[in-house]
Amino acid sequence: MTDALLSLHRGLPRQAPGSDATTRRLLELAGPLPDRPRVLDAGCGPGRSALLLAEATGGHVVAVDLHHPFLRELEGEAARRGLTDRITAVHRSMVELPCPDGSFDLIWAEGSAYAVGFDNALRAWRRLLAPGGVLVVTEIEWSVPDPAPGARAFWDPVYPLRDRAANTGAARAAGYRITAGIQLPDGDWWDEYYTPLARRAATADPELPGMTEALAATRGEIAVRRDHGTDYHYAGYVLRPEPENGTSAMTDWTTRPETAGDIAAVREINLAAFPTPAEADLVDALRADPGAWIDGLSLLSVDPDGRPAGHALLTRCLIGTEPALALAPCAVLPGFQRQGAGGAAVRAALDAARALGEQTVVVLGHPGYYPRFGFVPASRFGITAPFDVPDEAFMALTLDPGRPAPTGAVGYPAAFGI
Repeated sequence: MTDALLSLHRGLPRQAPGSDATTRRLLELAGPLPDRPRVLDAGCGPGRSALLLAEATGGHVVAVDLHHPFLRELEGEAARRGLTDRITAVHRSMVELPCPDGSFDLIWAEGSAYAVGFDNALRAWRRLLAPGGVLVVTEIEWSVPDPAPGARAFWDPVYPLRDRAANTGAARAAGYRITAGIQLPDGDWWDEYYTPLARRAATADPELPGMTEALAATRGEIAVRRDHGTDYHYAGYVLRPEPENGTSAMTDWTTRPETAGDIAAVREINLAAFPTPAEADLVDALRADPGAWIDGLSLLSVDPDGRPAGHALLTRCLIGTEPALALAPCAVLPGFQRQGAGGAAVRAALDAARALGEQTVVVLGHPGYYPRFGFVPASRFGITAPFDVPDEAFMALTLDPGRPAPTGAVGYPAAFGI
């Protein structure tokens, strides 16, 4: 049956839910990498992610899988794209690698941890990460507290799913802090995975050894997704190892947009976080400016009791004559600082802006903090500040890597006094 399943998948775009857009999004969330990063694609399959990572990062990718035909597909495509010297295909278990500790700057696992178990994979890969390295992994998990009996009946015997809280807890228990997370869109299940797989199943020869069982399992999985797809999803996690003797301050923050009832709380956060009321007054002035304020882009992180703890604000600015967004201010109540509340609010604000179709965000801030969200010096895009500032402190982020960023000087709303 295993051989039959592998033959069903041979030559398909992907071996699990995903897309090039999701790969690029997760790579963006992984933050800055060395100029020529050492990358491990663990459980690479035919190498769709490995090829993109080699092209996008400029690094060398070690692509590991146990199925020879997948590796041959990857090597053929790498040759066609001129990437032979940038990708090494290795026939080996992805959790039994004879590599020295600290061998990789980036470990990538889209849909593959499933094969060995999420916890096993996290433990096996941690030692392989170099200082400052990052692990990007996708994992299937429940979306709802009480999944439908039909969904449980299928998944429990195959791969017992957990919810987000259990998986993030498992990541922390394995020695990681969670710096970003996304939910894969429904199109990642169908467009490049289930739809091509269903077409292949329709033409498969049921007389081949094991094929009857393989077809039943494949069609059953597709049917469960069609009938109970809202009960489970694939999540993408960006994980960084904690120091061996350190403890994680990260908590699983809930975020939400500001409401009218939060205005006083937002002011209190900014008053408490900064030595003067200037930032709190700036938020109030921006809220009163219809040309600057955008509903849904003032985001809060809230504690388990629902009380606002962190705040991040995006408002309209211009780059040259093109609309863009300015990230400022960002604030966290002193009692919640260094616990991930600020980062959670910033990520929620950027995700909300992306959902609205926005493209470019600028920020003036600490060059040791904002690159974790994907910000780079704005000068790389031809974007300049309307004031004197060190190049590394004035940064920009493109929310859609497929669209060019505008160029020119940034024009801030009047409330900034610039």
